[in-house]
Amino acid sequence: MKLGFPTKYVVFLIKVTSVLLISGGIGLELGNIYAILTHSNMPSIAKFIFWIERFAISAHLIEGVVAAYYASAYNKVPIVYGTYTFFVGTIGLLELFDFLPPPKSPNPGGL
Repeated sequence: MKLGFPTKYVVFLIKVTSVLLISGGIGLELGNIYAILTHSNMPSIAKFIFWIERFAISAHLIEGVVAAYYASAYNKVPIVYGTYTFFVGTIGLLELFDFLPPPKSPNPGGL
């Protein structure tokens, strides 16, 4: 089953944005842990940003676990596909369940 809404460029843009935001969220959380350990003060707006960041990382973690669980049924390596889905989000699940075409290898000739 194919969904007709995204083009390959929109999907690529979502993947890149998702990887950047999740990586930034992990960095923010590490910075927050450092601030807690050093007893530094955080601005009040940071609490709202951390709430959003933790929600996004939790949602992506659940998606990654689901992808890792079902990956072997679709002939994928579970830990690799779970990690991929953790960073790209729902797009990874849509690709796994054949709602979107899978990402193409950058070198299809194998050279």
